[in-house]
Amino acid sequence: MQIVEKAPAKINLGLDTLFEHHNGDKEWNMVMTSVDLADYVQIETIKANRIEVATDSGFLPNDRRNLAFQAVSLLKRRYQIHSGVKIKIKKTIPVAAGLGGGSSDAAAVLRGLNRLWELNLDLATLARLGLQIDSDVPYCVYSQTAHVTGKGEIVTPLPKLPPMWIVLAKPKISVSTPNILRQVDYDQLKTHPNIEGLLAGIQTGELARVFENMGNVLEPITAKRYPEIMQIKQQLLTFGADAAQMSGTGPTVFGVCRKQSRAQRVYNSLKGFCKEVYLVRPVNLADR
Repeated sequence: MQIVEKAPAKINLGLDTLFEHHNGDKEWNMVMTSVDLADYVQIETIKANRIEVATDSGFLPNDRRNLAFQAVSLLKRRYQIHSGVKIKIKKTIPVAAGLGGGSSDAAAVLRGLNRLWELNLDLATLARLGLQIDSDVPYCVYSQTAHVTGKGEIVTPLPKLPPMWIVLAKPKISVSTPNILRQVDYDQLKTHPNIEGLLAGIQTGELARVFENMGNVLEPITAKRYPEIMQIKQQLLTFGADAAQMSGTGPTVFGVCRKQSRAQRVYNSLKGFCKEVYLVRPVNLADR
């Protein structure tokens, strides 16, 4: 049997970390949404008891370092599945970009195998399992606007965002998430985004409130090492974005616009400065 799962990119409208657990995991307080830039994950069950992963990207490993491979392995162990799986990933989301591409691919595998193997697991269970792979996988299991807390496993869906357009811009650098997270010094984190204000704006559908309360506590850390990030952020704002910030640990920066015409102008203007630019909208995987 074979199915194809969509794996949307994610962005962080709000990202805060409150403290570090004894094992080194971060305690998160985030607001995330998915956008219509997506990978497509083809999942096929095979008789031979092995895992095969292939991608059309030369930047990704095809072995157990790949998060999609880890997702298959996790479900096989947990539910004593002795058949094999062949995965083919068509990549569209940039790699190592702060857009959760690998985590979304892994989440797509969890959702797909849940159907193919008739495990009948709900999304909350898949999310808890996904935390064993990466802290973004639980959110990506849902892939809809949500408040994400705990170590990433507590995903509380939120109302749909009001209509908006988003310009994503990835500079020609790759960022190691573990390296950035190791640089977090909680004694130095003096300014935190207003996550409660952001949540209130989403609940009431007030875009102005959403935009003014966006924030990413990791942005200064990554931008100190990669000044291109702040340059692109400033360009997004100069060209007309209503708000702009880095997603995840970077390096992708996104600008949000109320109007499609303005977003198109921002997109066109930025194309001259940055090779990888995308014009997208929020997407809710639950609507499919």
